[in-house]
Amino acid sequence: MTELVLTLFSAALINNFVLHWPLGVDPLLGSERRQVHALGLATLCLMLLVGVAGYVLWHWLLVPLQLEFLRLFVFMPLSILLITPLLKLLAYWLPALPFDGLWPLLLGNAGVLGLTLINAQADTGLLHATALSLGAGLGFWLVLSLFNDLRERTADNDIPLPFRGLPILLIGAGLMAVAFLGFSGLIKT
Repeated sequence: MTELVLTLFSAALINNFVLHWPLGVDPLLGSERRQVHALGLATLCLMLLVGVAGYVLWHWLLVPLQLEFLRLFVFMPLSILLITPLLKLLAYWLPALPFDGLWPLLLGNAGVLGLTLINAQADTGLLHATALSLGAGLGFWLVLSLFNDLRERTADNDIPLPFRGLPILLIGAGLMAVAFLGFSGLIKT
């Protein structure tokens, strides 16, 4: 049980998919706060569903049939097929959040596919894959929210002309990655 909690915190804070690995960086340039939280929640749910389903398909279907070479051709359609029903279900459950228009951002998110590939290669069990998927989704949502706050704070401040726009956002993302490196001593492996 302790290992599952450590995996959850490690995936969310230490080995963050956006800051530690360059996976899922595209949605960082979202616009409004409610849409950022809708995207974070949708990505969290999609990572959890696709990560667990990909692990099950890998270990209970592809490996026994010796079809390991088809993993990319199985994981990609799996994530694509789950996006639309998930967005409809989330829009039904949470009508206050704007889930419409998130389909392209979820489709192009490399973090979801990277998570399924990592879960497939790590033979640590279904609960560990679930904890890793949940931690990766929570970490993605956290970084997305922090980056949106950073963008809102820098929009109203007096910033030198060469640093306005994308340069200050990249500097902020780099500083955020360095701040998340401080969590690396939190868990001894």
